Amino acid sequence: MSSIAATRSRELLTLDAAAELLGVSTSTVRRRITDGQLRAFRTGKRLIRIRLQDLDDLLREIPSAGRRPRSVRGL
Repeated sequence: MSSIAATRSRELLTLDAAAELLGVSTSTVRRRITDGQLRAFRTGKRLIRIRLQDLDDLLREIPSAGRRPRSVRGL
């Protein structure tokens, strides 16, 4: 389980809450939904909710993350 899923106990998030967790704007979250990168659900005529797991799945690790940098010769 990643850090987002571990920090929140609620299953469904509002667009604002999802944007805050990711550190992006609500427009960016809407764009990810439109692009098909993020799943979302309508819970009413205008209410949109995002499952925490789907938000967590949007995150992807950068290949170099967690690795120690190679030493540079001569330094």
